[in-house]
Amino acid sequence: MSSFDELQAVIRRGAEARQADQRACEGFLNLLYHALRAANGPGLPLNNVSMDPVSDPQEALRPAPLGSWHAAWFRLGLCEVRVRVRRADGAFRGEYGPGEGFRVDELSEDAVLSLARQLLRDVISFYGGGHDEGTHLN
Repeated sequence: MSSFDELQAVIRRGAEARQADQRACEGFLNLLYHALRAANGPGLPLNNVSMDPVSDPQEALRPAPLGSWHAAWFRLGLCEVRVRVRRADGAFRGEYGPGEGFRVDELSEDAVLSLARQLLRDVISFYGGGHDEGTHLN
């Protein structure tokens, strides 16, 4: 078997796991979108929140290997923030700015809503001057 044939066989064998991983991460990003819309509390949906899934700019292989980052831009009114997420150790791990990492072990509405509220507080802090000079959201 040639190296090329071996590569094709490895890609085919891992396709189902990669697709499941991608669906899980995309589902997480979708849950975060809905949590951001509900972050103001019951009956006060944020209508100016949108999500645009994108390829992770740091990914150098397609299809992305198992455990790769998946990303989306979230438009929060007048600003946008890119959120990256991947599955690792049975949890969702991610980032949305310099030093703004997260880990969600239990995929529940409360856990994702808590993350959405933290993300909003961090972005408010950044724009409100609660950050070091020279740093900016990616």
